[in-house]
Amino acid sequence: MKLHTTNYINTFIEVAEDCPVAKAQIPPEKKEKTLAHLQHEKISKNPYQYSSDDIIFDCYAFKNDISENEKPEERERFFSKGQACLRSSPLAKRYGFGFHHNKEGKVALYPIESEEYQKLLNDPNIAKTKAMRSKRK
Repeated sequence: MKLHTTNYINTFIEVAEDCPVAKAQIPPEKKEKTLAHLQHEKISKNPYQYSSDDIIFDCYAFKNDISENEKPEERERFFSKGQACLRSSPLAKRYGFGFHHNKEGKVALYPIESEEYQKLLNDPNIAKTKAMRSKRK
């Protein structure tokens, strides 16, 4: 079975062109945790510890109440089909965060207004791609 991946290497995912905020916002807590909240919590507390695949699958597992012993088999099934990468994350589309994937493919979050965001944006040694727009042109 072919496994797909959402991982990037040495790449910066910029905030979407139509992102409505100029300063990053932490996703609001709701009764049921949203995808944005789960992703923000996992990445902001553990910068450069998880790959995109880890984050996307863990959020899926949480939302679908997948037990620890079901995870290995379920992860294989999950990635047997292509999955949306972090370019489609609400953090980059709506909340003003960019994602940096380091040389090992591990991810960290950077608020759009931060100095670090600008440094990554201007670093010629890092590939850049924009998050997906929310609306068509």
